[in-house]
This record gives sequence, structure tokens and C-alpha cells, in this order.
Amino acid sequence: MRYQEQALAGATGVDLIVSLYDGWLRFLYRAAQAAEEDDVIERRFAVKRALDILMYLQARLRMDCGAPAVALNDFYAAMFTMTLEASHANSAEQLRAVIGCVRNVREAWVVVARDPEANRMLPRELRTAAERSARVLPASVHAGQDQVRAGQPLRLSA
Repeated sequence: MRYQEQALAGATGVDLIVSLYDGWLRFLYRAAQAAEEDDVIERRFAVKRALDILMYLQARLRMDCGAPAVALNDFYAAMFTMTLEASHANSAEQLRAVIGCVRNVREAWVVVARDPEANRMLPRELRTAAERSARVLPASVHAGQDQVRAGQPLRLSA
């Protein structure tokens, strides 16, 4: 634990975001494994922790940053919906689809973390990754995003 604290103490903001994505992915993998093993309690725990991280990331978006923030906000809303639907269906396959989308956007953050010059490309890289992930989302997720934008309660299919 002490090592982790020291490592995070010297981390940049982008490094911390990558760490949050790593945690998000770790809990999604745990949820998928629990779904495969039909372990409802572990799946729910892992999904809750994954959603906690997702909501933390979404709550800290600076919407005044324009299109990249909007793209990430839409991405987070879609991942929230997909995660809940996957958990409700106890579907490891659906959870792996969420993992694929999250990994896609995480890789864009990694590019930025590795190259200080990429910080000025940050909006384009993240927007592209978020939009690329959004293209593969099922229609039900897009409908859920429209509900959220319209201020309607999110309805999950049974």
C-alpha cells in the first residue's frame, strides 16, 4: 500500500486518470468472472465498484472544455447503461463488450500520459476514442443516452 501511495504522489493528472481506468477495468473483469461463475454477490459488488469509479470520472468532467468533454460524458452515460444491463442479464459477454469500450478510451489516455506534447492533442485523441467506442454500442444504449439528455428516467430492458 505504501508503494502505491508513493507512486500516486508523483503522478500527473493524466496518470491518475489512467489509474482510475485501470481500477474501473479491474472491477469490470471481476464482474465478468463472477457472472461466468454465477456469483451474484461478487458480481453486484464488482459492478458497484466499477460504477463508483465511472461516476467519479463523469462528475469531474469539465464541461466547459467543449466537444471532448461532451463525448466523454456521452461515453460514460453509455458505459453506465451497458454495465447495468450486463449485470441485470448476468452476462459475462456483455460485460466484456463494456471492457472493450473502456480499454479503447483508456488507451487514448495512455497515449497522452506517455507524450507531454500529446497534451495539446488530448481533446482530439479522447474525443476520437470515445466516439469510436460509441459507434459499436447497441441501439438500446443510444436510446438510453437520449432519455438521459431529455431528463427522463433511464429504463432498462428486462
